[in-house]
Amino acid sequence: MHIVVSGGAGFLGSHLCEVLLNRGDKVTCIDNLATGRAENVARLASNRRFTFVQADVLKPYVSSVRVDAVAHLAGVASPPDYHRMPLETLAVGSRGTENMLELADTHNARFILASTSEVYGDPQVHPQREDYWGNVNPIGPRSVYDESKRYAEAVSMAYSRTRGTNVGIVRIFNTYGPRMRANDGRVVTSFVAQALNGDPLTIYGDGSQTRSFCFVDDLVRALVVMLDSAHTGPINIGNPIERTMTELAELVISLTGSSSSIDYFPLPTDDPTRRKPDIGVAEELLGWRPVVGIEEGLARTIEWFQGRSKEVKAASAELAGEQVGGQGVERLELAALA
Repeated sequence: MHIVVSGGAGFLGSHLCEVLLNRGDKVTCIDNLATGRAENVARLASNRRFTFVQADVLKPYVSSVRVDAVAHLAGVASPPDYHRMPLETLAVGSRGTENMLELADTHNARFILASTSEVYGDPQVHPQREDYWGNVNPIGPRSVYDESKRYAEAVSMAYSRTRGTNVGIVRIFNTYGPRMRANDGRVVTSFVAQALNGDPLTIYGDGSQTRSFCFVDDLVRALVVMLDSAHTGPINIGNPIERTMTELAELVISLTGSSSSIDYFPLPTDDPTRRKPDIGVAEELLGWRPVVGIEEGLARTIEWFQGRSKEVKAASAELAGEQVGGQGVERLELAALA
């Protein structure tokens, strides 16, 4: 197949591009490199079935050759990034999604939307099932990302109902692994950077709040199965094993052999206290469930970051500066537990 991957130079997108090429597909990667990195797909450039297009999904994309599927992964998922680019975040979720839907609809292609567990907000139902409508603050500090994805789901379903576009929606829960940016503000990268640098690991809240962490290889495997299916969804994709922030911090310290301590700070506004997917639908319809344990996944992630010492030191220094200097008040409101 010829598959267009928007956001293909990002963390998830680059892994998806690689897997699709390895199975024999032709891949066109679209990315404006606002948050993605060219180095993530550099080694794919020699593959004749791979094309990189530096472009913005906010502008319509026209393909002169047939497109069989569109995987819309473009977005601003990192809290510091969507705080820095709130209007762009909303635009990618709305206009960007519409442009990718138009591309899929024009070619009668399968369209996959990478949505997010953030559509559930701070959930009052646990674990979260796909039929739960969520508890989202539409004007809070996280709203530009949450609402951008909620709109993206709505417009995707509108295309499905009115035009018959072959739409599939996946709601992605916390995912981690190699190619994440050390300073992206997510808890795994922050903990790893701080532990490798010997700095205190920062937990926001009392450490009892939870997340469920899925390794990137498992997540991408689910995306490929969804691409090949005809299911509309939405379908939760994530690891149903729930862990507290304190447990995660202690595991990272153990795996890195670090002497880091743990520091606690106030819980950010609108930050979910619990997050765990019910993956029964994914198991039934896609035959999918995660297989990579967190110890193995974290070890592979840590190994990758150990080869990027400059980036790790810079990220850890940035985190430390925010807590000591006071200039991080806005980021403290946004970043801790994404």
